[in-house]
Amino acid sequence: MQDAPEETQLPASLKLLRGMVFVLTGVMILGFIVLIGLFVIRFGGDPVTLPDRVTLPAGTSATAFTQGSDWFAVVTDDDRILIYDQGTGALRQTITVDR
Repeated sequence: MQDAPEETQLPASLKLLRGMVFVLTGVMILGFIVLIGLFVIRFGGDPVTLPDRVTLPAGTSATAFTQGSDWFAVVTDDDRILIYDQGTGALRQTITVDR
């Protein structure tokens, strides 16, 4: 019968390389889990927070907010874009988005 093959020892440099590959694999897996967690937290979060000076029409809520140099816009859940003056907070324009 044949004897079992003898175990050969890896050179020290290959042992080090193997260990570094295992560590890198673990770090990449943890990083991926953290990245997915951040996406879930960020996109599943609270609704849009608006500045205090913005008053939306009754019965609407904001779904998006953006601002320019002298204006800011609020997209509402009833498919309207409300554009306000940055300085006074007065409503400048209302745009209705067609479905």
